[in-house]
Amino acid sequence: MGKSRSQINKAHKTRYSSKSSRNEHKAPLKAKAKISKSERGVAEGSRAVRHQCNKKLREQKRELLLKEKKAASPPRVIVLFGLSASVDLDSLADDLLRLLSGEGSRAGSSTVASSEYRLRVTVLKAPHGDFLSCMARAKVADLIAFVASANSSHEESAPFYIDSFGSHCLSLFKEMGLPSTVVLIRDLPAEQKIRNDVKKMCISSIASKFPEDCKFYPADTKDELHKFAWQFKEQRLTVPHWRNQRPFLMAEQVDMVANDCSQEKCTLLLTGYLRARSLSVNQLVHVSGAGDFQLCKIEVLRDPFPLNSRKVVDVMESDEVGDVEILGALVPDPLKQEPLIFENVPDPLAGEQTHPTEEEMAEAFRKRKQELLRKKTVPQGTSEYQAEWILDGEDEEDSDSENDDDDDDGMVLDEIETGFPGQEDTNNSDLDGDQMSLNLRDSDAETEADSMMMEGENFTREQIEDEIRKIKAAHAEDEEFPDEVDTPLDIPARKRFAKYRGLKSFRTSSWDPKESLPPEYARIFAFGNFARTQKNVFAKALEMEEESRDDCVRASSYVKLHVNEVPVGVASKLCMTAMGAPIVACGLLQHESKMSVSHFSIKKHDSYSDPIKSKEELLFHVGFRQFFARPIFSADNMNSDKHKMERFLHPGRFCMASIYAPISFRPLPLIALKIVEGGSGPVVAAVGTLRSIDPDRIILKKIILSGFPHRVSKVKASVRYMFHNPDDVRWFKPIEVWSKCGRRGRIKEPVGTHGVMKCILNGVLQQHDTVCMTLYKRVYPKWPERRFPISDA
Repeated sequence: MGKSRSQINKAHKTRYSSKSSRNEHKAPLKAKAKISKSERGVAEGSRAVRHQCNKKLREQKRELLLKEKKAASPPRVIVLFGLSASVDLDSLADDLLRLLSGEGSRAGSSTVASSEYRLRVTVLKAPHGDFLSCMARAKVADLIAFVASANSSHEESAPFYIDSFGSHCLSLFKEMGLPSTVVLIRDLPAEQKIRNDVKKMCISSIASKFPEDCKFYPADTKDELHKFAWQFKEQRLTVPHWRNQRPFLMAEQVDMVANDCSQEKCTLLLTGYLRARSLSVNQLVHVSGAGDFQLCKIEVLRDPFPLNSRKVVDVMESDEVGDVEILGALVPDPLKQEPLIFENVPDPLAGEQTHPTEEEMAEAFRKRKQELLRKKTVPQGTSEYQAEWILDGEDEEDSDSENDDDDDDGMVLDEIETGFPGQEDTNNSDLDGDQMSLNLRDSDAETEADSMMMEGENFTREQIEDEIRKIKAAHAEDEEFPDEVDTPLDIPARKRFAKYRGLKSFRTSSWDPKESLPPEYARIFAFGNFARTQKNVFAKALEMEEESRDDCVRASSYVKLHVNEVPVGVASKLCMTAMGAPIVACGLLQHESKMSVSHFSIKKHDSYSDPIKSKEELLFHVGFRQFFARPIFSADNMNSDKHKMERFLHPGRFCMASIYAPISFRPLPLIALKIVEGGSGPVVAAVGTLRSIDPDRIILKKIILSGFPHRVSKVKASVRYMFHNPDDVRWFKPIEVWSKCGRRGRIKEPVGTHGVMKCILNGVLQQHDTVCMTLYKRVYPKWPERRFPISDA
């Protein structure tokens, strides 16, 4: 008979559980029905609440958009930028202004008000080849219209619509933060089919270089410009976030008025539309390239380009002065005005004691002389400084109890002793168990270097230098350790590297951030909690924006700023600069005029190939502000409070640049320029962003002293050419040494009189290996010799 074909199912995996235990978690059917009904009600209620919240958010966004459209806004700034030198911007600007201008528009003005389009526009042309002027216009642009010409020259039978200068400026605009962008295509053929093909070819070749939401428009005929104008009117423009945090004014007119009190100072008059936020007359302002100043008056003027030309203004409340009608004036309150403070003025006598009298000095000298003549017995390993703190009574008790057991446990210090105490026993604690076992096992294996003079001891200075040069040349191919330095022959290492110290661990060893600060730190300002300060400052600025205060001028007003106490030479240079580039006055937030230590995340620009050394002078463009600085570069260690200094800004990677600079609140972009001597102008060297304001950030300069094995016997080795006298060996004895092949150890004692030292390592040292010692020193930025480009030009 055949086997049974009945189905055999797989057994359930609850081997030791009963049916009752498996059903314990199940609820009765009646209770389950009640629970399901209540849960259904909760789910339906939560869904209704969710729909209500989404509806409320949509209504808020709609109200915000309607409010923005109804609110009075300043003229929109369109910057025309030619992607190549063959683009004719003058004809495009004339066509745009002719399309938007009405019958009553001013001839030759770059600002027009169109009643047909219900739009006010300021058209600026970026000069091709002058990237400073292009960058200044891009900072104030609401829309950057990149203009491409279909008649661009050809290279290798392929059209290129963007030349090197256009690509360079486009990368800079992206680093600063691009506002809304469009691309206008000019010089298309007249035939429709060829026109469409050329347009598609142009779009496909340059579309990857622009944002995804960037639109392309042909801009040859009036109908095409008309279509662009209508879409531009309905478009909601986006600008970089850093521009919306501070009020700024793009000056349409720059004048200067002599000051009655001083012939070297004058009052700078900047006229234009106030943008982004409200400005208080008690605030400080920064004039780009010139510095920070106070305001002595703000005049609110009649708008010269109103959309409704029939609007009647009450003449009784206004004072007419020529063609300008003043609607009101604001004067600062001396009690509320922000003080113009750049640096902290330290008191040179702060913390000083009163000068001692001659009798007190004579008495102190007499006591000191007696102490030097008195011999004192102290424990072995005690330095001269530690011996000064041991009292005479304790000395006698300790010496009586210790010298009975062993006469060699102490040492005698007197007035003529200048050597270093022996510390062979105290340094054994630096080694671990393996090193101790190796030390005990090979203690009887003495080398010839312990009992005889070294062969190099009779060398002359020239022979020693030649020997070192030969060894260095043999190791020149090893670039893995770029911090190696040579120990000088004419200066003792303990003096040359007196400011350096060793660290057991770079990550975990402690370093006091308030220790041995430079004099420049007495001139700067610091915050207990910078993040909280920034939050409070922005909250105050938002509160001032929402309130209707008497000392504030609302955004989009046409005003004239009276900038107080500007040097006459600076004001005259600003008047000349205004003919070629816009002059921008930016309102400063609280504390933003004070000096501190700023840290920027920076990267070398791809177009700059020359090396950038630490403490080299650079021109920093941070938002609307411009100033000179001398940064030091350092690595950004996320898991440590100490950061290694970089001697150069290496290409292709980010590092931190620390400078003495006015306080700024993030986010802000950075463009660092290098002034080339004898060149045509500054060039872009690096780009980045503001990271933090922190004077306590520890930046350490690392150096590596290297020596070479002379004689090796198992774990012991005689190392030479790291130091050149035995006193230096004793000075650096507590610091750990290591080799490039992975050995670690310590210095045991000097050998001879030419700086040869005996080292004990945790393994056998190879003859071709190099023994190294790592030292660290805290470094600080260099104070800039000049501050602003126009003031110090």
